[in-house]
Amino acid sequence: MRDSAPSQANPAPENPLVLHVLGARPNFVKAAPVVRALAELGVRQGIIHTGQHYDALMSDVFFADLGLPEPVANLGVGSGSHARQTAALLTGLEEVVLEHDPALVVVYGDVNSTLAAILVCAKLHIPTAHVEAGLRSFDRGMPEEVNRIVTDALSDILFATSPDALSYLANEGVDPARVHLVGNPMIDSLFSALDRLDPAPVRERLSLPERYGVATLHRPANVDDPASAKELVDAVLQVSERLPIVVPIHPRGRERLAAAGLVTGGNLLIVDPLGYVDFLSLVRGASLVVTDSGGVQEETTMLGVPCLTVRPNTERPITVTHGTNRLVTPALLPAAADKALADSAATPSGELPPLWDGKAGPRIARVIAAWLKGENLSPASQAVPPQNR
Repeated sequence: MRDSAPSQANPAPENPLVLHVLGARPNFVKAAPVVRALAELGVRQGIIHTGQHYDALMSDVFFADLGLPEPVANLGVGSGSHARQTAALLTGLEEVVLEHDPALVVVYGDVNSTLAAILVCAKLHIPTAHVEAGLRSFDRGMPEEVNRIVTDALSDILFATSPDALSYLANEGVDPARVHLVGNPMIDSLFSALDRLDPAPVRERLSLPERYGVATLHRPANVDDPASAKELVDAVLQVSERLPIVVPIHPRGRERLAAAGLVTGGNLLIVDPLGYVDFLSLVRGASLVVTDSGGVQEETTMLGVPCLTVRPNTERPITVTHGTNRLVTPALLPAAADKALADSAATPSGELPPLWDGKAGPRIARVIAAWLKGENLSPASQAVPPQNR
């Protein structure tokens, strides 16, 4: 646990620098509204791209789609085992952080880049902020869950996206003075892109009919074990008998899923990863989404698209209680797909989770800007002006 509290005065240097550490596609989506809002407040900042997603389709397109500035450093760590990747990240991040001497480092989500950055900064006594703090699946078999717990324990400022995260952090003994409920910056990016999300061009390019589904599958628990991958692929193939399914394949699981039978043919179309706008355009027009991704659960909630998450748990339960998401096993996936496709009540009532209003980035930026000035912005206000609460 860190000794410093985020709302206490910080003896920041003149014109302090904020560095954002981004490693994977969801990080870019969450960071874009924060970077934009800090720029509007005149805060000096830079992006470290760790290269955890190193393919142009996995990162460069997202930078362009989201309007992110060029990174001040790209570590290019690539893939590998958790140990090898994290070791490379630790070494590379320490060098870059020491070179730039930031007043604050902001990390996002729960990937290995997030964990490595928080460890580096803790050792160097550099303050940190965690965007998307407090999410818990309560499954430590997930590498991301370990990353979340360690990151929140070491962060100085914690930005929570949902009320349940506040209680989880409190149960872990996190000082409430360090925590701010700000909403979900991933939803900010989605709000900003809505006018550009047109399914028709993507559907035409992929030769899809008007009624189709989308699947994204990459979790180790689903794709690393051949038997588990085969069970999941068989279930997806059964769903594809109901409607065409397009599957943008994450490089991590492509070979394993192909070995299990997930290849283009019949009603199944395998494609390379898509850019942010193209992917969400595809999701917006879909009749059904099958996923094991955290961010997609949130995006389908916002877009009102029925989502079946093939996992035993989720760190985003609010997408189940307030959204279109449902947890399923591979065995139950075909029947759940039938129900989702037939159920006209699958779409939400229109009431989104609290503070999912497209203004999380400015809330986060106000807290950071105040902290850089040594001001005390009370978490009790959650950085939300009265008119936006």
